[in-house]
Amino acid sequence: MQKVIPAFRITDYTKSKAFYVEGMGFQVDWEHRFEPHFPIFAQITKDEMTIYLTEHTGDCQTGGLIHLFVTDVDKWYEELRNKKDIRIMASPHEDIEGLRMMTIVDPDENQIRICTRL
Repeated sequence: MQKVIPAFRITDYTKSKAFYVEGMGFQVDWEHRFEPHFPIFAQITKDEMTIYLTEHTGDCQTGGLIHLFVTDVDKWYEELRNKKDIRIMASPHEDIEGLRMMTIVDPDENQIRICTRL
């Protein structure tokens, strides 16, 4: 079975950790730094969805895009829509045929499209 783990480039782990853990409900699986005060590389997970967060400039650029497939995008929307630090750019809608999705943007302009197959 193939498992792909997307990576988002982040610039401030404290802000990103607050966004993903406190805001979106992910948990931190592990964090790695080669030395104290060096850039961090971390893994976060929620409901079997895993994302890498990296401050390493050579890994990728900010402003990425991933699609997370969930059972009920409208439930996610209800859970996230009143959280002050969660920026929802598009509420649930049917854009691509067969998908209902919403778009959230993190502190580094990375886009998370939360999708449900219709």
